[in-house]
Amino acid sequence: MKINFRAVNYSTAIGLFLGLLLFAFIIFYSANNSLAYLNIPSLLIIVLGTLSAVCLSYPLRDIKQALKSIRLILFYESLDPRQDAEEIIRVAHLWFNKDMLGVENLIDSINNSYLKTGFQLVIDNTPIDDILTLLKWRITRLRAKEQVAANIFHSMANYSPAFGMVGTLVSLINMLQIINAKDINAIGYNMGIALITTFYGLIFANLIFNPIAIKLERRTEQRVMIMSMVMEGIALIAERRTPAYIRETLASFIVHYDNELQR
Repeated sequence: MKINFRAVNYSTAIGLFLGLLLFAFIIFYSANNSLAYLNIPSLLIIVLGTLSAVCLSYPLRDIKQALKSIRLILFYESLDPRQDAEEIIRVAHLWFNKDMLGVENLIDSINNSYLKTGFQLVIDNTPIDDILTLLKWRITRLRAKEQVAANIFHSMANYSPAFGMVGTLVSLINMLQIINAKDINAIGYNMGIALITTFYGLIFANLIFNPIAIKLERRTEQRVMIMSMVMEGIALIAERRTPAYIRETLASFIVHYDNELQR
């Protein structure tokens, strides 16, 4: 499972394009004054407030990992179970024919650490219950580790509208302090900050943070599905099932995987 940094993720590219198109429509066609939507104090309230809340909520190492995971939604990642299935079938043929040397040589050439670990446990005659326990634990650990990144972006999606309300309240307080002066320009300025801060908070939450979190969760589920297929294939090899039976089992799994991706 490799990330191709030369291939942009098309759904992400389409989402970014439509988002920019929405902004262009709002700013240049719906607004009386395009510069009214550019407000640095409002932007700082959202960005700094959200970042400070996230730093208070999560360890720094988790935040760094979450930021690194952004590249996973920008570029295409090849998650093709067919390659893993082919390697499982090749090992099954060698194992069924008791070609231990061939099995060991093939395992050395495998890059997938999860698959290699499972094969090594089979070669070492590890009880199948212990094999499944270890492989399931690896799946659980991967799901928990990658869910942290998604949770951070979900938290940012919750924090940004809240800090939008903070900016609104601050502006309303300032407006109440000057309302007796009957300065229409000052009142309008503070009212603009109050509304634009809420606008920024909602845009950040629903057009940036939540979509990133959902896409990361979707990627994790795809990886877990492939690892579950690998675990099933390794279990069948440990049970000394025939290569033909293993091939058909993995083929049905791949069909189910493809159907899930098309939903």
